Amino acid sequence: MNPARRIRDEIAAAIRSGEWRPGDRVPTEQELAARYGCARATVSKALGELAASGLVERRRKAGTFVAHPPVHSAVMTVPDLAELIAARGEAYRWDLLLADTDDVGEASCPGPALRIEGVHMAADEAFALERRFIALDEVPEALGADFAAEAPGTWLLGHIPWTQARHVIRAVTPTRKEAGLLGAGAAAACLELDRTTWRAGRVVTHVRQLFRGDRFDLVAEFNAGP
Repeated sequence: MNPARRIRDEIAAAIRSGEWRPGDRVPTEQELAARYGCARATVSKALGELAASGLVERRRKAGTFVAHPPVHSAVMTVPDLAELIAARGEAYRWDLLLADTDDVGEASCPGPALRIEGVHMAADEAFALERRFIALDEVPEALGADFAAEAPGTWLLGHIPWTQARHVIRAVTPTRKEAGLLGAGAAAACLELDRTTWRAGRVVTHVRQLFRGDRFDLVAEFNAGP
């Protein structure tokens, strides 16, 4: 086997097995050259390939160290259902059922809130039910919005920036009323999306959306964070 490849593969195996842990110092080029009976240039080539693969980090004047693995974060967007339905080639409509102020809000959106309930329609069939609370201390301008003409999610995405969101997704059985609004059987499986969004640590909105399981597929794209 090529000497540089042998050095590279044996060091890589030691790292992947956990024998050498992140932050451990790799033997110097002189030490490795003596161990393998080869020139320093051969060792340098092997270490260069390991650095290129992300297994080690070479620090000028400090030496070579086992690299710490990168941390990846899953990123999910906050979707606009109007855009999702339009992308399916179907006509979208929002039917407002309730819009009222609530002095207490709820656990995920405490304090004065605007409570909104409605149905997202696709091609004249129910696509999703929505129950939403908008924090009025954070978004007072929501009181002046026309949520009969525009769905609250669409309005929020167009007017209020957010910095953090949390999704909780679960399979649920709808209540009889929910099943009737969705046009689904009482025992039909539904997908519930529960989401809270914040701006600079303050709650903007909390929403529960209920989808018919036979009409909605959840597809998420994930990006590696820095």
